[in-house]
Amino acid sequence: MRLSKMTLLLVIAAIVIIIGAGGLYYFKCQKTSGIRVGGIFDLTGPTSEVGREFSLGIKDAVRWINDHGGINGKKIELIANDYRYDVGLARKIYKKYINEYHIELMQGWGTGDTEALRPNVNRDGVVYMSASYSAALTDPFYTPYNFFIGTDYSTSIRLAIKYIKESHKHPSRPPRMIFVYPNHPYGVAPIPAGKRMAAELGVEYGPDQIVSLKAKEAIEQIKKIKQYNPDWVWLGGTLNSCAVVIRDAGKLGLDTKFIINTWGFDEKLLEKAGPYADGRAYGVVPCAMWGDNVSGMKPIMEAHRKYHSAKSHTVSYVKGWVSMMVMAEGIRRAGDNISGPAVKDALETLRNYNLGNLSAPITFTNTDHRPNTSVKIYKISGGKYIRVAEVKMPRDPRFLGW
Repeated sequence: MRLSKMTLLLVIAAIVIIIGAGGLYYFKCQKTSGIRVGGIFDLTGPTSEVGREFSLGIKDAVRWINDHGGINGKKIELIANDYRYDVGLARKIYKKYINEYHIELMQGWGTGDTEALRPNVNRDGVVYMSASYSAALTDPFYTPYNFFIGTDYSTSIRLAIKYIKESHKHPSRPPRMIFVYPNHPYGVAPIPAGKRMAAELGVEYGPDQIVSLKAKEAIEQIKKIKQYNPDWVWLGGTLNSCAVVIRDAGKLGLDTKFIINTWGFDEKLLEKAGPYADGRAYGVVPCAMWGDNVSGMKPIMEAHRKYHSAKSHTVSYVKGWVSMMVMAEGIRRAGDNISGPAVKDALETLRNYNLGNLSAPITFTNTDHRPNTSVKIYKISGGKYIRVAEVKMPRDPRFLGW
């Protein structure tokens, strides 16, 4: 059957409107008997090198759950968009999910967009599980519907500085460090906590250096770091920008060690950063790394063999898998009432919930959404990623929310 010119123009216009509304790449009709989950991911923006892995972990977890009977007999329907690390686009996608799909459960990504959506999430009663581990999302008095599964950034930086202090081998002087991060909500979020912890523990720090998430070089910043001569550099970027700093440090012969926030350290870092990272790069890691010998890795490997080729993945994939599985447990505990408020209440019943040691045991309460307060420290050594420490601290109420 041939379409008239007017009909064809209307079809083209409809396609343009759909793309302009947020680039929906998984589209289904409005009616469903399943459990809808919205996804807002960075697949092509400046953090996509880790965002793609995280989103794939979520998608594979959904497939795995559905292939094993779903949740309480219902399948999950994941509706996901690439927001390109653009807060404005994230707002548009969120609005579409609420108004057109009536979604009450979402998996999100970055700190800027997750924090920008907080008022909407609270108003709409949407469980918003993100890859942003900002401490500002942990106090349910202000953010009752925000959850995540990794150690919050502020706790992570405190634990990193605790490790710096405890591993210091020059008793004649205190350890020295410098904070390097992007001027972006993700990079800035933990710095006040880090500086306060450094002051409390007697760790000296020099002038901050700003390196963009999109940086191609960091020569000028490295020159300033060399003048201070630190024992350690905190890297608060994501994978590509952290690799740039380490590469340029090697070019200029900066003699230091790097301790790297969770989204800047994974199994691709050595390849991207080059040989200077070997023996110098340490990572603050809240989840098991790809292929670690823990029981929770078994279903991940089975899913990998079932759904993919021989290509391996990274710890960012594991984080996505854990994020979806924890949400699934909340849905399971909510029973037949699969609404945002019901799943929120169910998640707040988790006590030391353990997914086969894929992360530290997770606890949420109605007064504290910090999942845990411990991290593992990994080091690149001899071309391998070696776990060198596990650092813990009490769940101190003073640190809730910052």
